[in-house]
Amino acid sequence: MASSEKYQNMVYRRCGDSGLFLPLISLGLWHSFGTNDKYENSKDLVLTAFENGITHFDLANNYGPPPGSAEKRFGQILSKELKAHRKEMIISTKAGHLMWEGPYGNWGSRKHILTSIDESLERMGLDYVDVFYHHRPDIDTRLEETVVALDQVVKSGKALYVGLSRYPSDYTEKAMKIFRELRTPVVVHQNSYSMLKRQIERNRIAKISNSKLGLVAYSPLAQGLLTDKYLESIPRTSRAAKKYGALQKEEINTKIVKKLNNLNEIALAKGITLAQLALLWIL
Repeated sequence: MASSEKYQNMVYRRCGDSGLFLPLISLGLWHSFGTNDKYENSKDLVLTAFENGITHFDLANNYGPPPGSAEKRFGQILSKELKAHRKEMIISTKAGHLMWEGPYGNWGSRKHILTSIDESLERMGLDYVDVFYHHRPDIDTRLEETVVALDQVVKSGKALYVGLSRYPSDYTEKAMKIFRELRTPVVVHQNSYSMLKRQIERNRIAKISNSKLGLVAYSPLAQGLLTDKYLESIPRTSRAAKKYGALQKEEINTKIVKKLNNLNEIALAKGITLAQLALLWIL
């Protein structure tokens, strides 16, 4: 696909009140991109996404499995296939989940965050990422310590912007106050959000908007539940059939299958698929 056609076929939205535009749909490399999965499949997914105007590729240091392998694989694909296009891409990664043994391999300490960004850059073969997230709040570390460490990541040239993931409203407000004092370019908040998981509607969306942050919804298809994949059974090659991963067979019970089939009937009545209905609803 020609470059001009690629960008004409995708919608890009401003991220909060920043100058950064993100595509309407991003590619998250949470599952299916680790060394437990086929390289060719991972490569085809990344290339197909980019060829269709998806410029945002979202990772985390613990993605895989095993942890770290998604960043390594993405780095291989980037080096072999897309190196000349780095300036056209938004690459994000995160720190905050368990990555190594001992007291420093987890959560939100300055030690963990600054070590994590260096390791992520090495795995992907990059000089910088576009967005560096703190992956989850750490109630046992002073918020100031975490925020100042994220600020240093940007000011040292290892990231262009900062993001927050899964922060509750009160933590977001407190963090934003410190970020503003430091003049840190924090631009985005990431949350799980789909037709099946709408908890952030209670007050978090409003708080994110008031903070002038962009909102990135992860798992908008509920890890594949909001497709026609699980309407009758659990396919042998599906995510839920794997021994690893966040979607377990036990979650696909009679109640959820009935709900999915009801939603599928609504989609069919509109002449679209269940996945299209779920994405149109959230966009």
